[in-house]
Order: sequence, then structure tokens, then C-alpha cells
Amino acid sequence: MAFSSFMNRFIRLSLLVASVGLVLGISNAQDPAAPTKAAPKTAATESEADAWKALQAATRPPLPPAEWNDKKPTDEEYAAFRKKMGEAAAAAADKAKDFAARYPESAQLDDAQEIRLNMLQAAVQLGVTDRADELKELGGAARPNSKATDPFDQKMQAAVQNAMKLEDKGMEAMLLEFEKGVRAVLKEFPDRPEAYAALLQVADGVGGEKAKAIAEEIAASKAPDEIKEMAAVLLKKANLVGNPLDIQFTAVDGRKVDLANLKGKVVLVDFWATWCGPCVAELPKVKAAYDKLNPKGFEIVGISFDEDKDALESFVKKKAMAWPQYFDGEGWQNKFGKQFGISGIPTMWLVDKKGNLRDLSARDDLVGKVEKLLAEN
Repeated sequence: MAFSSFMNRFIRLSLLVASVGLVLGISNAQDPAAPTKAAPKTAATESEADAWKALQAATRPPLPPAEWNDKKPTDEEYAAFRKKMGEAAAAAADKAKDFAARYPESAQLDDAQEIRLNMLQAAVQLGVTDRADELKELGGAARPNSKATDPFDQKMQAAVQNAMKLEDKGMEAMLLEFEKGVRAVLKEFPDRPEAYAALLQVADGVGGEKAKAIAEEIAASKAPDEIKEMAAVLLKKANLVGNPLDIQFTAVDGRKVDLANLKGKVVLVDFWATWCGPCVAELPKVKAAYDKLNPKGFEIVGISFDEDKDALESFVKKKAMAWPQYFDGEGWQNKFGKQFGISGIPTMWLVDKKGNLRDLSARDDLVGKVEKLLAEN
């Protein structure tokens, strides 16, 4: 059995149970501005805007190696990846420090300082101990780096490992087992936001009514406002399921696209970008599904988060992607991304033959899910 791309989420979580900001970046490219913050109070210079964009990019954690999709990593590979993530967090902290020094009057100054503190905490937690003094000087406290000395980390790791034992029973079984472990941890540590972030991962994975229930629970909990906002976004998306999805646009190649006109087809709505590593990694599977099932009534609609139209058109042509692509050049402020609360890509949704949204997590077992929807009357 393939190790499955979803297992990377558990790998990430097992490495990062003490770092909420990075936990929330599991297995995809994340909008560094999500949840949305207030607009800058003053206009930034072009150089400042570029520096801020570079800082935001640096906060995105590195992805697990692609080969982990097919085989379970060894303890040594876990350790090496943990080190890589710690070094990346430390580098992001340095970028934040540099931004604050170069632009002391920036409206983003407080955010940069917060990023520096959070990234240093993550770096120290992940084993970059030579940054502990710097963190202490900033008034930050590093949680113990040893599983044996931090009961919370120890129990969260146990919840992850117990879930991974059910790999052969499928993703849903793993998620439900993981949920049990997280809830047990929450009873003992009700003020730790990482546990609420983990519950969000469960909700995002299981979808449907259970996702709604978990999102509503988090919204009414003691979770930090940022996580509550993310729960609200998840709830908004969950409420779309079972209803028609209103998407109309003119594709970059001039084709007119209207999901209402695709009734009778099963449609994958793929939120992605050419610069998104996980999106590109998913492309071979998406193309294989299209080649196999398009003759049976399967279509794909791409919603690109690119900002460079030429780069998008060149990539689509090079990769022979036959389906239409939406592009407005707004990146994370993409029209449909904002409309549907998309804060991480790739995000793949499936629309059934009646035009109703049916699945918010089509990345896992795409072919099987499409075949099932095609078989419906």
C-alpha cells in the first residue's frame, strides 16, 4: 500500500505539535496572510512590499520529500526533516529581524516582530538550540524540546502514532482515531491552541456534517481568535456542500466556463498555482484521472492563484493541461479564492452530475471518488 499523501499531514503534525503557525501549513501552500489582517495603514514602497512578500514566503514550512508519498520514512529521515524545518524557521526569523531593521516605520512592523518571535520559538522547539538565547532576549519562552519532559507534546505524539497505526483501514479511520486522542489531550490541556489546530485538521479531512460540528465547536471554544476565524472559514465551506457552486468565467484561452452548463458531468474544481510545489506534485495524478475518465464524463476547471499570466500559459502548454484555467492575476486575493475562503492550495473540490458540490477533499483517492460520482444517476 502506498504511504499516501495524506500521511504527510500526520508526519508534519508529529514534528510540529508545539508550533501552531507551522502546523496549520500542513501539506499544502498556505496564504501567509490568512486569516486576513487589517490592511496596512500607509502605502508601502515597492522595495518594502517586496521584502514583506519575501518574509511571508519564508514563513511557509518546507514540504516533506516527495518519496514519502510511496514509503514510510525512517526515524533518521524524520530527524533530518525536523532539522530542516528548524533551520527554515530560524531563517524566517532572521528575515523578520531584517525587515524590522530596514523598515522601522512600516505598518507591518508589529507583524514582523511577531513573526520573528513565533519563528524563533518554532526553531528552538525543532532543535535549533543555538537560537535559545536570542529567543529569551525577546521575552519568548521555548517549550521543552524533549518529548519526555513535555507531557503535552508526548501525548500529542502518541495521538499521532495511534492514528498512523490504522493506515491500512483508510484515512477516515485514522482521522477518527486521531480525533479521540486530541480530545483526550484537550481535556487535560484546555488552553493549548495546538490541540484546537489539530481538531481543525480532523474537520478538514472528514468533511460533511462532522466537519460542521467540529467547526462550530471550535468557534464556541477557548481557542485563540485566529483559530476561531479558521474554523469559521471551514464552516463556510462545509455549508457549501450539497448546493450548486456558482463559478462562471472566461478562461485564459478564451473558453467560456459556467458550471451550470456542465450538469451531467462530474467536475473537479482545482484551486492551484504554478509556483505551488504541492500543486505541481499532484499534477501527474490529476492528469491521469482526466485521461482515464474524461471520455466517461469527467471535466476539470482550474482556478489559478498565479500572478503572472505568461508563466501560467507557458506551464499549461508545457504540461499539456487540456482543461480551462481561470486567472485574474490577484494571487491570494483571487476572486474565487476569496469567495470560497481558500487559504491553502492545492484544494480540490468535486461537483456531481446535478451541479452540486459533493467533496471538499478530492486529493485523496481522486479516481475512486470520480468513478463513484459518475456511477450516480
